[in-house]
Amino acid sequence: MTEQEIKNRYAEICNNLAARRLKPAFDLLGKLISENGLGVYNDEYHNLEETYHFMLKYTVEGIQDPERQKVYRKLIVSVFELTDLVNEALRMRFSPSVEYEKKRIFKDTFIPDFSNYLAELENFYMLDEAPSDEAASLEAAQNHQQKVRRLFYHVWFRDKLTSEEEEALRTFLMSPVVLVAYKSFMVTALTLSLQRFFDKKKFTLLFDAYDLEEAETGQRALVGLLINFYKYDERMPFYPAVTGRLKILNENPEFKRNLERIIVQFIRSKETEKLQQRIRDEILPEMIKISPNLKDKINLDSLMEEGLSEDRNPDWEEIFKDSPELMDKMEEFSELQMEGADVFMGSFAMLKSFPFYAEMGNWFMPFFPENPEISSALDVTDEINIQLMEAIRRAPILCNSDKYSFCFSIQSLPNENREFMTQGIKAEMDQLKELEHDEELTQPGRMAEFISNQYIQDLYRFYKLFPRRGDFEDIFNWRFDFYNTIALGDILKEDPKVLKNIAEYYFAKNHFQEASEIFEHLLEQKKTGELYQKTAFCYQKTGDFEKALEGYLKADLYDINKIWNLKKIALCYRNLKQPAKALEYYQAAEKMDPESLNNLLNIGHCFLELDEFDEALKCYFKVEYLAPGNKKVWRPIAWCSFLTGKKEQAEKYFLKLVEDAPNKHDFMNMGHVQWSLGSRKEALDYYQKSISKDGFSETEFLEVFEEDLFHLLDQGVDKDDVPIMLDQLRYFLEE
Repeated sequence: MTEQEIKNRYAEICNNLAARRLKPAFDLLGKLISENGLGVYNDEYHNLEETYHFMLKYTVEGIQDPERQKVYRKLIVSVFELTDLVNEALRMRFSPSVEYEKKRIFKDTFIPDFSNYLAELENFYMLDEAPSDEAASLEAAQNHQQKVRRLFYHVWFRDKLTSEEEEALRTFLMSPVVLVAYKSFMVTALTLSLQRFFDKKKFTLLFDAYDLEEAETGQRALVGLLINFYKYDERMPFYPAVTGRLKILNENPEFKRNLERIIVQFIRSKETEKLQQRIRDEILPEMIKISPNLKDKINLDSLMEEGLSEDRNPDWEEIFKDSPELMDKMEEFSELQMEGADVFMGSFAMLKSFPFYAEMGNWFMPFFPENPEISSALDVTDEINIQLMEAIRRAPILCNSDKYSFCFSIQSLPNENREFMTQGIKAEMDQLKELEHDEELTQPGRMAEFISNQYIQDLYRFYKLFPRRGDFEDIFNWRFDFYNTIALGDILKEDPKVLKNIAEYYFAKNHFQEASEIFEHLLEQKKTGELYQKTAFCYQKTGDFEKALEGYLKADLYDINKIWNLKKIALCYRNLKQPAKALEYYQAAEKMDPESLNNLLNIGHCFLELDEFDEALKCYFKVEYLAPGNKKVWRPIAWCSFLTGKKEQAEKYFLKLVEDAPNKHDFMNMGHVQWSLGSRKEALDYYQKSISKDGFSETEFLEVFEEDLFHLLDQGVDKDDVPIMLDQLRYFLEE
């Protein structure tokens, strides 16, 4: 079986179980077992199926059993768990992914005496005597990290944790001496392990890790919980102990704040690709233009002086004179950076080829300067390197993975360059630290927000940049509509303020489908004009003009932004091919805002769609009179002039368009005008120009020509001449 076939069969069985369709679930599972020679699961399968047959029989016979629902739910859970085992057996046999390659290798080296192994790891930090020299100390740290890494893979590839493993891991996570970085590392192992194989104990340990006072461990745990609640959403109703723990957490206001922040961060991650595209297309080309003159125009050394003003450097205006929008764009990206946008993904994507990243677990390792991997690459006894590592550690705008990339990329830099870099980063970090302190006072939880955001960016890099990323299901392709899930959705919907904040973020980032779904729910709780307008706007942006119109009409009952709302109602009617109704609302808006030229232009369009060409022309000429430089009005004036028989006037305006920035329709329409004026050669010339690489294909031209034919006939073109002219055009196109 292929990986995709296994995945599809597994999903189909789980969907049937979640919907309580046990008969088809049993049929599919039984077939999967028999077709793949998994006889080891036959006894359990037949026992479960027999139990279900008895339950069906007793139910049909009307035998009362107060425990029936409890037994029924337990049966569903048992079938889920058997399905998990069958699925895992098939993937171990057939999957070519790196995850299962590693698991096949590791399965024979699982840690045998688990509790003692973890106790030894903890004892490492309580040794009475440190190694005598630097080399011995580094070797000891490397050996210890190798053991931690083995523990990481043990947890990742363990299907179900034993009670002993659960308790030992809990002790490890709660230890006051184990490095927080290694505890956080183990939280990721639990997250990955749970994604691969469902286990209540893994959920419990993630909850325990979140309860710890260490922000780094807790935030990673909450991210892991959200990923797995989303993955196993349909299964959650059958695990009340797991969802119950979530409800207990929900009583804590801090949990709700963390929940909202992390959901927004997941949504924000979907902007990363577009953001990198903007950097490549908008920022970098402009930077390349100014970079040759940058050194001469700015004294870079002066930027490091102590009394540097916080105002813009006056010389910057000179630098940006040839690119006036660049400063604004850079300020925008600076704001996005401070909001948590992943602005460095593209910059560091090329720095993931160091040997460090060949070890899969290292993609998830929290950054800490004492990491022996860094000690092997840099002289960590050097004062400059010590300061640099500390500055990098404190950088809230770099994720852990990028911090390691940064360290490895500077190992060959000369000492003076590193010193200069250290001063710059340190100065920047000092400012950020002060800002963070102020924000922590005004926005409690800001540090936790940085940590969770960095971790999500670490995950993003793994799923997008890991060489064999195609072997994993990319969680960042998930919709992340947590509000639609069972357990988390109920929690979010209990708090309209949190839900509205999430909706507003979707709305601001143009995720209109998701925003509309939340706004619709909020409207069920409380109807307001603003909510009706925003919901309608979302439907408008997704092309559902009927629903948009319904929302705008309801919003019109409220005294909120009336003119804007009237114009939106008119827009919807126009898109629904009801120009008469659209005209009614545009004219109502005109009474309230007679100076709006755009509204007047739309009134003209409505008259045009109603074939009232003279009225349309009046509107267009009024727009031209009030805004002589408005080129948008030339095209409708030209077309309406042609339709009303004002051919010379039409020629005049089409000539303006042809000499300015013509499109394929302008060339074609000018051809119509010339033909109606009797200039057939000129008409053919313009038709030929409209058919080009960037214009119409011959087929497209003929389709549009057919639509316009009755207008040509109205303006005096001889019907019998049409096929002759078209054939002549075909000959011209072949030349």
